[in-house]
Amino acid sequence: MTKIMFRILIVLTTGLSAISIQAAPVIQHWQTDNGARVYFVPAPELPMVDIRIVFDAASARDGDKPGVAAMTAGLLEEGAGKLNADQIADRFDSIGADFGTASLRDMSLVSLRSLTDARYLQPALETMTLILTQPSFPQNAFDRERKRALIGLQAKKQSPEAIADEAFFNALYGDHPYAHDPSGTEQSLKKLTRNDLIKHHKRYYVGSNAIITITGAVDRAQAEKIAQQLIGKLPTGEPAPALPPVKMGAQAVRVTKNFPSTQTHLLVGQAAITRDDPDYFPLYVGNHILGGSGLVSRLSDEIREKRGLSYNTYSYFSPMREAGPFQMGLQTRTDQATQALELLQQTLQTFMNDGPTAEELREAKQNITGGFALRLDSNKKIIENIAAIGFYNQPLDYLDTFNAKIEAVTAEQIKDAFKRRIHPDKMLTVIVGAQANADAAAP
Repeated sequence: MTKIMFRILIVLTTGLSAISIQAAPVIQHWQTDNGARVYFVPAPELPMVDIRIVFDAASARDGDKPGVAAMTAGLLEEGAGKLNADQIADRFDSIGADFGTASLRDMSLVSLRSLTDARYLQPALETMTLILTQPSFPQNAFDRERKRALIGLQAKKQSPEAIADEAFFNALYGDHPYAHDPSGTEQSLKKLTRNDLIKHHKRYYVGSNAIITITGAVDRAQAEKIAQQLIGKLPTGEPAPALPPVKMGAQAVRVTKNFPSTQTHLLVGQAAITRDDPDYFPLYVGNHILGGSGLVSRLSDEIREKRGLSYNTYSYFSPMREAGPFQMGLQTRTDQATQALELLQQTLQTFMNDGPTAEELREAKQNITGGFALRLDSNKKIIENIAAIGFYNQPLDYLDTFNAKIEAVTAEQIKDAFKRRIHPDKMLTVIVGAQANADAAAP
């Protein structure tokens, strides 16, 4: 099968794997001899398999070398064993396989999509295994990637959105590993060496620090062989140590960044919840009403629809291993920034005081549970969900009980959770725009 034919198959059949799923997929789980945890969901509808291997090896593990995790993940496919980047790319391309890597704040991942016919799957697995176990991190590729990363950092300086995001995480997390941009800093990147990547890979890309997720047209025995082939040759190693707890802010903080534009970016938030937080579902449903449901949210209604102060305003929780952020944000005209910021804060406070209405709660539940099937309507989405379940140590029936837990949330639980967990008087506010606006918005 040619690459083009494989692409056509994907386009024509995307989503079909979930058509026969009337309930959440049943997750099978086991552990390899070298400590990797495996999560497997059979999906026989399409002749393909998706594999995602997640390592606790992302920017939270950078230590005093910000950017090393992202560079390590990004250079995995630039050389392995005796193969160079072109040869690796040709191997995957010739069999219609998709391979990719990524690195975030909590997790680094390696993924593969392949047809299950042994003529295509076996060489895909062999190449992926080589990449995982024998990356060469060529010096020329390292130099090129570091230069690209430095150019990327310069480009971010021209983006008020990127400036606001960086300022938000830096101020919110201080000396915590979540504080720095996963892509690193200009100073740290200039000091990085190829040997730093080799050390990072040796320490964190090990069996006991890995989670393998597999879904597709393979059975349990085949899935066990796949997991063993991909991870079996990695040393057992040691799992990454626990991250330090996040220190919650004791008082409100305001950060202003001058940027010559007619639009001002506003971010307001705090460190909030971990992925296993017992308040997760009340906060999730409550935020859907507050600012997580797009144009029908409270924030959008008050700020966009009624007053036209911003085209897009939002709020979200981003739970992580340690307390991830709660954030509200908007972009508005410079001369309206003070009014928009006050309304953003006021809308949050009103929601916390009064809680959601019965109608808002009913509609939110219908929207969330009604859209649940879309979260699992392709193998790609299934594997994303089970990878998160594995990485954050969620119960195997998490997807199966998700809708019931949403339905069980009450207005009083939402009000109570927000009052206990969200502190408007201690929030971080980041303002990026013209200096005149920063002055006007100052307390």
